[in-house]
Formats: sequence, structure tokens, C-alpha cells
Amino acid sequence: MTVKPGTPGISRENRLSDEGLQRLERQLSSGSQISDQVLSQWIRRYGDTARAIIKKYDRYKADPES
Repeated sequence: MTVKPGTPGISRENRLSDEGLQRLERQLSSGSQISDQVLSQWIRRYGDTARAIIKKYDRYKADPES
């Protein structure tokens, strides 16, 4: 039996690119249950672009800490 070596996670450079935003959209479109705290991290990291994606899937809260 051949074991395929695992691939590392997404590098920081790619996380802060369009690839990261596409990953967020895929997760939301698939119905993944992402906590509000994690969604607020996406917004802190990617700003208004992430906020727009999160709003598109009706997961945005004006005050995610509450």
C-alpha cells in the first residue's frame, strides 16, 4: 500500500491573497459552520472583501463579539 505524503497548509502569502478569499467562499457556500469569532478573524485579515462574502451568505453580524 502506497501512502501519499500530506501536503502542508496554505502559506501565509497565499492566505492573504485571492486564494484565501476563494477558500472562505467555498466554505460558506458548502454550509460549513464557521463560528462568528473565526468570521471576524477573516474580516480583520481581509477587510471589506471578506465582509462582502460573509454578508452574501447572510452570516455577517455588525458586532461579531456579542
